[in-house]
Amino acid sequence: MSRPDQSLPLSLSAPEVPDRVVTEGLENKWLQTWEDQQVYKFDRDATREEVFSIDTPPPTVSGSLHIGHAFSYTHTDTMARFQRMMGKKVFYPMGWDDNGLPTERRVQNYYGVRCDPTLPYVADYQPPYEGGEGKSIKAADQQPISRQNFIELCERLSQEDEAQFESLWRYLGLSVDWGMTYQTIGADARLVTQAAFLQNLARGEAYRAEAPGLWDVTLQTAVAQAEVEAREYPGHYYKLVFHGDAAEVGEDAAGRNVEIETTRPELLGACVALIAHPDDERYQDLFGAYVTSPGFGVRLPVLAHPLAEKDKGAGIAMCCTFGDITDVQWWRELRLPLRAILDKDGRITREVPAWITAPEGEALFEATAGKTTFSARKEIVEALVESGDVVGEPTPTNRMANFFEKGDKPLEIVTSRQWYVRNGGREYTRSGATVDLREELLQRGRELNFHPDFMRVRYENWVNGLNTDWLISRQRFFGVPLPVWYGIDDSGEVDYDNVLAPDFEQLPIDPTVDVPPGYTSDQRGVAGGFQPEIDIMDTWATSSLTPQIPTGWLRDADLYSRVFPMDMRAQGQDILRTWLFSTILRSNLQFDCLPWSNAAISGWILDADRKKMSKSKGNVVTPMALLEKYGSDAVRYWADSARLGTDATFDEGQLKIGRRLAIKLLNASKFALSMAATDGSLDLDPARVTVPVDASVLATLAEVVDSATTSFHNYDHTHALEVTETFFWAFCDDYIELVKERAYNTAGQWSTEESASARATLALGVDAFVRLLAPFLPFSAEEAWSWYRNGSVHVASWPVAEDYRTGGDPAVLEATSAALIQLRRVKSEAKVSPRTPYLSVTLSGPTTKIGLLDSVQEDLKAATKSEGVFALVGTEDTTEFAVTDFELGTPPKRNRG
Repeated sequence: MSRPDQSLPLSLSAPEVPDRVVTEGLENKWLQTWEDQQVYKFDRDATREEVFSIDTPPPTVSGSLHIGHAFSYTHTDTMARFQRMMGKKVFYPMGWDDNGLPTERRVQNYYGVRCDPTLPYVADYQPPYEGGEGKSIKAADQQPISRQNFIELCERLSQEDEAQFESLWRYLGLSVDWGMTYQTIGADARLVTQAAFLQNLARGEAYRAEAPGLWDVTLQTAVAQAEVEAREYPGHYYKLVFHGDAAEVGEDAAGRNVEIETTRPELLGACVALIAHPDDERYQDLFGAYVTSPGFGVRLPVLAHPLAEKDKGAGIAMCCTFGDITDVQWWRELRLPLRAILDKDGRITREVPAWITAPEGEALFEATAGKTTFSARKEIVEALVESGDVVGEPTPTNRMANFFEKGDKPLEIVTSRQWYVRNGGREYTRSGATVDLREELLQRGRELNFHPDFMRVRYENWVNGLNTDWLISRQRFFGVPLPVWYGIDDSGEVDYDNVLAPDFEQLPIDPTVDVPPGYTSDQRGVAGGFQPEIDIMDTWATSSLTPQIPTGWLRDADLYSRVFPMDMRAQGQDILRTWLFSTILRSNLQFDCLPWSNAAISGWILDADRKKMSKSKGNVVTPMALLEKYGSDAVRYWADSARLGTDATFDEGQLKIGRRLAIKLLNASKFALSMAATDGSLDLDPARVTVPVDASVLATLAEVVDSATTSFHNYDHTHALEVTETFFWAFCDDYIELVKERAYNTAGQWSTEESASARATLALGVDAFVRLLAPFLPFSAEEAWSWYRNGSVHVASWPVAEDYRTGGDPAVLEATSAALIQLRRVKSEAKVSPRTPYLSVTLSGPTTKIGLLDSVQEDLKAATKSEGVFALVGTEDTTEFAVTDFELGTPPKRNRG
């Protein structure tokens, strides 16, 4: 087991204990000290074997942190602190996820602006608002500005937000090396992201294709599968009649009409087929025949496909290009024509499509052209009701619709040209051979240590459920640019297959500003010249490289060799399919290895109604007020009381318990450290422990250290806290009260050795507890540590169980605690003060356990104020202690001071 170089002396000079202990103000006191002394600075000389490196999530800085962030980031920090005390040199950077849509939306509201790439740059631009004047600025009132001006405002606001985030993280006590921070829009991140993309491109893992994909019509950007969430969306089922053709379906089905049910009649003009299950007997005679669409008069085939649901509606559905993901699959597998009628703005296309030739169909389409899907639906339904092609009344329903996780309206499927990175969703060939990337990624999941292990199943389910490659391009502004240009042929047409890439030495670049190798700036946008890619990369394309950005890949080979592959990825369960998966993917493609060996997955924070806390739901609690009210240690205690992968309800009562524990650690430390030797020194030598009950304390402490250490190594910080806290309270409530009089020994009734044994045990116990609780209560532990030792507890050695194994029997302390409980209960039930003396008392119990109390009898008498006969009676027919006879004296008078 690794130990720090720093050895802990067994004899110390007299502790400097304050007259009064408080938790207030400890954060500011120790934050400054830690900064001044660079306690958490990473040691660049450490070898890879000496390092514990952490890949921690860069929080999105477009807004404010909530208590859920404090929850999961505390879990990470607790492990970092443990590993540091185990002698590891902890590489613990912090990043800021500052690019992407959330920042853009915040800038729009904060400054009252919107980006218009057609506008020229304005030097020294000043936005119309600062802070949105306390409210969101409507889109119509936002001032259009150039792309470069907009990006500058994004950078400005991000820097302000990052400073506030760092201040809160420091106050929470995160032991980050604050000299190692990065931004996902910073130069290092752009270099790494663009270089990785270009290498994906060179190996055939990145490609550009025109294909149907999910599109947010409000935000005007493509959306990846991993960013989609299903939500209920109100709508109606409409029963439409498609007309049969006797010449097509045969004499037996002459003139047969087909009724289908749909929630999206506005896409009727994009219908390419009717689809039923191949085993559905109702439509066997129609397969291979044709019907005519109502309203538009378009001739459509009736086809079979196993994805059609026989028990849903009429069992037959219209396939439109495109209403949902199933339509896309039918379109591909059945090789259907592409008849797109929905534009990127979410409106019906303005031109009547070529496949609609019937006069009544052209008229109906013209009536919907340029309208929103809602208005088009109303227009079409009214027309079909009039023609008799709507059967009955529409039926209300709540259908499940796909939403962008940051969007407000259902996603549409729009055909567009986008950039993709292969992720196992589809097969592809490399050097003539088929690559089973899905299996490679599943194998990586088997190699990774998930904490808790059941998160592995969620990872595997996601990988197995992938049906598309990773769409990484976004039609936004504030992000890492896709580092390519396209050649323009001599006729002035952009050749998207002629991709121009920069030299590595040019990176990072902005293709809208920079020029490809071999070209000059005056060739931009002209025949024979080049056209820049204006899209940016998805923010996950950058975040998937967090094991490379702060570790020095491509720019600091020495650092990179010392920290990669990393030891631990810490994150929430909600980004397992995005951040964890994409990081494994990039590492597998680029380095043929896992990016880290352990993944620690935190659960969610729930509100009082057991609902997940989120900004969108408006049920979040911000942490700063709680940190100031209860103290950072109390908030950390609450967070660490929840195991990895377990959802936890926010409970302010837990914060109160945590605050009580922090105060108790200080008070117990103050008392134990005040029990110095006669010369004022503090003795921490286990050899001084000679009394059986004292040795029993150390033996129990050894078991606690073993259990806590094993739990930490198993990524179970909660169990480490539980076993430590449980014994700490027993130590305070039972042992300290038991040996207080012997430690003081004011009347000299105990020998010097017996008194020294109690004092050494008290000091050893506190010395262990301060270290055992340091990862959980860093401020209180540091405060107590400073009273008697030099340096920081957070770089001191973690307790080692063998140091406390002096031959004691844990059963002695266990029996003593059980006896104390019974002796106290008598006074409690009699409703008298604990200081009320026993004039006589008889304690009975199992013979084996009673025998263990012989050496503790004088301590028990002193602790329970027994002035007369104190009898211990062993019996064979009981398993518990009991007070069988007693006489209480007069309660002491209250000191009214």
